[in-house]
Amino acid sequence: MASSPVPESVTIVGGSLAGLMHALVFLSLPTPPEIRILERAPTSLLHNQGAGIVAGPDARQFFDQYIRPGREIVVKSGSRHYLDRAGDILPESVEGRAQYMISWDLIYHLLRWRVDGLDSEYVQGLQADDRPKVQYENGCTITNIEDAGDKGVKITWTEKDQGEKTDVSDVVIAADGASSTVRRLLEPSVQRKYAGYVAWRGTVPETELSDAASKVFVEKFTFFHTEGIQTLGYLIPGPGGKLGTGERLFNWVWYCNYPDGSADLEELMTDVDGRRHAITLPVGKMQPQVWEKQKEYAAKVLPPQVAEAVQKTRQPFIQAITDVIAPTNSLMGGKVLLVGDALAGFRPHTAASTGQAAFDALRLGEWMMGGMERESYNEQVVAYAREVQALGVRLGERSQFGRHPLAG
Repeated sequence: MASSPVPESVTIVGGSLAGLMHALVFLSLPTPPEIRILERAPTSLLHNQGAGIVAGPDARQFFDQYIRPGREIVVKSGSRHYLDRAGDILPESVEGRAQYMISWDLIYHLLRWRVDGLDSEYVQGLQADDRPKVQYENGCTITNIEDAGDKGVKITWTEKDQGEKTDVSDVVIAADGASSTVRRLLEPSVQRKYAGYVAWRGTVPETELSDAASKVFVEKFTFFHTEGIQTLGYLIPGPGGKLGTGERLFNWVWYCNYPDGSADLEELMTDVDGRRHAITLPVGKMQPQVWEKQKEYAAKVLPPQVAEAVQKTRQPFIQAITDVIAPTNSLMGGKVLLVGDALAGFRPHTAASTGQAAFDALRLGEWMMGGMERESYNEQVVAYAREVQALGVRLGERSQFGRHPLAG
């Protein structure tokens, strides 16, 4: 099978994990295109939420094939289990199933290192390679995108204090997340919708866990279910990507229901400065009385080990759970490609958002290297998006509005 014609120029909208993964695939081609990444965030580094990520098979394959870190970067969990309200392990729930966890910040810094040469404590001692680097630009807000015919795609954006800019690229990769501006401009009927609940998130240093908490959390994937509530937790690499015992973090997620438009949701998503956030209430922005109320609620409804982790968390944040999926990944005759969350925003119960970014990037590499035709690339990317997005809805609805078989 002949290789796909590699574009001479690529603009990637979105400089987080999906955008960086796709950039790295292009950089790894025998003749890489000229690549520009346009990231909306105004700072040179995206803000680290300290979040944990389950590294599934696609993500680990991408790490090995493209990042090539040369050392271990994941924390292994050897088993899964569920707790009851008293904090005891439900015997019927114990499952010897290995899973692998990583932190968002470690993946991000490894990708930035490979893509644009960003140095940090996360990459100390790792071997550099001779792949070219990309132009990574911050503070870029996309304002228009239009078909430029044989010339490619014309994209217009504003950049910090530099006013409006335009450029034409052969291909545009829309990796700008579940609220994708590119998707909104080209497919305005596709809307991101709130699912009726949020995820409270936080981390605690492993060393601060009590013996009782360590017994159920350390190197185990731990769940708790009750009506309208689900929690899960696992260890992730610590600051700087450290993996040693005592250097890691315990990462927890707590799903709670808040009806759309309710006073509780409005208070929850309004920060200390009075700004109402639609999707994510960032670290450091939570109103103190909201957090105090949630810690008190944790003591009433959660197993004591989970409540302990919540109460010991210093920097919580919140993500509203939403649904969105586009009808196709390929726009403007294939010159614009939606990837990752821009194509389909998964509910986090699937633990597959990073996996989707990796899956899409791996398929792009196969296509560009001649391992598949364009049509097969499109079909596989869209089929994966539809299947996992639907699974996430089923899991979330059962978890938050139904009855889980292992409810404690």
